[in-house]
Parts: sequence; C-alpha cells; structure tokens
Amino acid sequence: MLSNSGREHLDIELFEHHDVHMRTTLTLDEDLAERLKELARQAGRSFKEVTNSAIRRGLSVGDAPVGTPEPFRVVAEARGFKAGIDPLKLNQVYDALEIEDLRPDAGLQVHEP
Repeated sequence: MLSNSGREHLDIELFEHHDVHMRTTLTLDEDLAERLKELARQAGRSFKEVTNSAIRRGLSVGDAPVGTPEPFRVVAEARGFKAGIDPLKLNQVYDALEIEDLRPDAGLQVHEP
C-alpha cells in the first residue's frame, strides 16, 4: 500500500504472548521495501517473514560480542645501521635536521629563554 508521500506502509504482526496480538504500521523507504520484496521472492518466503527476520538480525548485532581480535604484535629484529652511518655522530645529523627546520623560509623561529 502506498501513502501520499510515496512510501510504502507495512503492517507487522508481533506476538508477545499466546493471547496477545499486536499489529503496527511501519513506513519503509522505497529502496528498503524493494530490497525486502526481492529477498522474499528469492527465498520463497512472505514479505512479513523476511522483514521480521531482517529486523531481528539487525537488533541482535549488538547483543553478542563479536570475537575479540588478536592483539597486534610487532616482532622486532636487530638490523643495525646502514653502511656509512656512524652511530657516534647521530647528534650531528639531528642538529643538521634541526637547522634545516629553522630556516627563515620554513616559517619557524628560535625562541631563546
């Protein structure tokens, strides 16, 4: 059934207890209604069954925790320095890089206390 807004209305019957009958109207977006109809046709089930199943699956997503992923581990290996790098002169390399960052065109300034 289409309403004036062009959206399809779906009546769902829910059974809470053997003598309690509940009926409600649900307004679906057109793309969802078409997808549910297609799923019902493919599965050979009623529109109501497919809709109730989809809602149950969607509501149960947060119920049970999804498997806890294994922690990420980094396996370190001793590599040493590349040929030509003197580990005793690393401070000089750091100083040279720092000076490059303090060039006037880099937009940084030295602030002395």
